Formats: sequence, C-alpha cells, structure tokens
Amino acid sequence: MAERATGFAPGRVNLIGEHTDYNDGLALPFAIEHGVTVTAARGDDGRVSVFAADLDAHDSFDPQSPTRVSGWRAFARGVVAELAAAGCPVEATRLEIRGSVPRGSGLSSSAALEVALCLAALGVSDSPMPDRLDLARLCSRVENDWVGAQTGLLDQIASLFGEPNSAMRIDFRSLDIQRVALELGDYALVTLDCGQRHANARDVGGGADSEAGYNQRRRECARACELLEIDSLRDATIEMAARLPDPLADRARHVVSENERVDATVGALESGDLERVGDLLNASHASLRDRYQVSTPAVEETVARLRDAGAIGARIMGGGFGGHVLGLMAPGTEPPAGAIAVSPGRGARLIR
Repeated sequence: MAERATGFAPGRVNLIGEHTDYNDGLALPFAIEHGVTVTAARGDDGRVSVFAADLDAHDSFDPQSPTRVSGWRAFARGVVAELAAAGCPVEATRLEIRGSVPRGSGLSSSAALEVALCLAALGVSDSPMPDRLDLARLCSRVENDWVGAQTGLLDQIASLFGEPNSAMRIDFRSLDIQRVALELGDYALVTLDCGQRHANARDVGGGADSEAGYNQRRRECARACELLEIDSLRDATIEMAARLPDPLADRARHVVSENERVDATVGALESGDLERVGDLLNASHASLRDRYQVSTPAVEETVARLRDAGAIGARIMGGGFGGHVLGLMAPGTEPPAGAIAVSPGRGARLIR
C-alpha cells in the first residue's frame, strides 16, 4: 500500500450524441487534456479529510458512515461510500483536489472529479482497482445518487477510456466502445464559454423553454417510453414518436435523429468529409434547440459568434442550459477571443 498517490482524470468534449446516453443510444466523445488531479495521502486519524484547492474549502467525515450533503462535498463522500459498497473500502485518507476544467462548462468536470477521486483513494488503499467499466458505473452512481444529477455513463466512460488522436463511438446499450480516428487536417475544434454556468443536479430556471432542466428531460424520456411500451428510446422510430403528445414527441424525435447523426458523423470522419461533419453539428444543435429545448439566448449568441468567425458547424454541448459551445473552425479562420482549442488526449490514470 502506497503512502501517497495521485489520480488524474480528464474532462471530455462530446463531438456529437447529446442526451442519448441515458436513452441507451450512441455518442461520440473524446477525452481532453484539461482535467482534475486528486492527490491522496494515508491518514492516521480515522477520517477522510478533503481539501478543494480551487474553492479553498475543506471537508472531513467518517469513511465508515459518510452522511449525505449537498454541493462539492457530495463527490468525495459518494465515492467513499460507493467504493465501500463495491468491496473496496477507503480508510483514513487526506485528499487534495485541483482542477483545470471549468465547473459548469459542459466539459464534464463532475465526472473527472469522480474518477480522479476513485483512482487516488484506491491508490493508497489495499483494495484492487476495479475494471474500468465497473469504475464508470460506480462513478455514475455517485453522480446520480449522491450529487443528484441523473446523467448517464457518457462522461465517465469518455474520461476513463480516452486515447490520443481518436474519439470513441459508445453504444450505451451494449457498452461497446469503437475507436474512431479524429483526423481534422487544417480544421480545428474549439469550445467557447457562453458565460452562463449550467448545473445538471438541479432544475434550471430561465424561461418557458428551459425551466424544467436536465432532470426533467430525463423524466420526459422515461414517460415517452411508458406510453410507447418500449424499454428505451433506442427502440423508438420517428413514426412511433409521432404518436406521442407534445413535448414528448419532440424529445423522442431528437433522440432518434441524434443517434443517426452519430453514425453519420463516424462515416464522414472515416471518409475525411469535414464539411459533412460541420453540417451534422449544425443539425444536432438545431434539434437540441428546437426539439429538446435545452438552449438559451446566451448559447445562441455564442453559436452565432463561432459561425461568424468561420465555424462550419457549432452546437451546444453537455446537458444544456449554458456552458461551452463546440465549434468546427474552417481552415484559415480565427476563432473568437476566449475560444479554447481541444483535441483528443489520454484517459484517466494513476500517478504514484
């Protein structure tokens, strides 16, 4: 058992395939170089102590019985509790968290934090490291049951399985992961902050089109499945969606068409047709805006800024209601001020 260990987990960019993971659908994310680093050291006071450096905030709890709390402290407590439930108990440990992924940006800072906490805590324990898919499921339970965001597995899998120079086509029904080369040539992918932070763990106000929030969208998808008598919207068709009342019909139409766009994007990348990729990003955004209703005026302004600067495709990214917007910049163009270039990087790892 090591005295100290450091876990790093990257954030992710989802090229296309939004709000499909919890519907057993398809997505095409990749890990990025920015992420969360957690350093763990063995303690001697019987407690887990946590210092969030970016927040200058502390927490301390009994690893045998972590109580439920809200906010950032829920992550470490949830990780310790879920590791214990999986037969990987964490004993007295000091944890220090530092991150380079902006919170609430749509770049999956939450999943990066969960994964990095797991790797670091296990690095100073006697427990074996779980299989990476099992670790993704465990981190998803932390997100769902402790943090309160009813997300799927997209972010955790992207953080754990990332590889340089490739995205990954994830089938969330089979959990099959297919590597897809992300060769952009003179094109570039960038993200641009719309200035509006999103928060998947709570419903988000902001007008009639967005007041229900992320968790409400998930409930609507579940209700659509009940009415259609199917297990998930992966089994739906556009014709079936037409039988649903509004807004459930539009929610189902988005999921069905977004799955199709994922495979169309894979095909376009394999053939080197980046103009087609741009068209598919634009179509994804239109569906997220009009059918899934997760955009905001700030997001729309940011999409317009990217397109005016030369993006051939731009779309809202992540759960919606704010965060970063993804743009595919044409050769010879300059992204707007504040845009961040993104490219595929390595997945999560333990650094002893």
